[in-house]
Amino acid sequence: MNSPIMIACAHGTSNAQGAAEVNALRDAIAALRPGLDVREAYVDVQQPDLVDVVAGLPADTVAGLPADTAASDGGAAATSGAALQAAAPQTAGGQGAAGASAVVVPLLLSVGYHVKVDIAKAVKSRPGTVAAAPLGPDPRLAALLDQRLREAGVTDNDAIVLAAAGSSNPNAALSVEELAGQLQALRSNRIVPAYGASAKPSVPEAVAMLREEAAGGAGAGESAGGVSVGGRVVIASYLLAPGFFHDQLAKAGADLVTEPLLPSPVLAEIALERYDAALAAYAVTS
Repeated sequence: MNSPIMIACAHGTSNAQGAAEVNALRDAIAALRPGLDVREAYVDVQQPDLVDVVAGLPADTVAGLPADTAASDGGAAATSGAALQAAAPQTAGGQGAAGASAVVVPLLLSVGYHVKVDIAKAVKSRPGTVAAAPLGPDPRLAALLDQRLREAGVTDNDAIVLAAAGSSNPNAALSVEELAGQLQALRSNRIVPAYGASAKPSVPEAVAMLREEAAGGAGAGESAGGVSVGGRVVIASYLLAPGFFHDQLAKAGADLVTEPLLPSPVLAEIALERYDAALAAYAVTS
């Protein structure tokens, strides 16, 4: 039995390096699961568009999976990050539940508009497709952010803005806050989540707030409002790859901006777990 197709769906970017790193992520996913058909798709900017990829699935892959399996909440995407860690594939080698023929895996970091609307709409349009959870939140992403901060030389005296892309969907902010809590468990720094668009505080607002806290009147090296006076304000880039939002971080007024999450083998491992968990969830409910 062939494994269901994985449609690895990214946001899309006009940044050549960012596009190359996302393509390399798809290649890494395929390398970890030989024989798995991993297909390219995007919700914005790049082609092929997710809707077209789903519509173009081979006719013999369309099975009896109810079209609304993931239509309202992105299927397994509604599951909390902690619960997803407990999910496991029900069959060897990624073999899916009967009826599941394609799984859309969002190469995204939160349950936002693109998961709730764009991906859900595409899944609903074609029986035999199911949506997995996005890559984040996940404790391994927090560990990867911690690694990026250490690589950049961030110290305990520095304050951190956890910078996410942002979404008009409130679930996205909840996902980022969960990730911030996971990162806080690894570090003693003051950590403030912030967003590139559509949510508050914006990244520049969070940077300004932390600078104001640091100037709160404590003596040199002492703490003011949880921020060490004399420490830097650092932006931790909670973004997959270089692109528009990462470019904007350099303009936000921080002393330092970390590199995005890619490249890292962790992302491919998480993507495959999301794929397996979506199939396992369908097996339980079917």
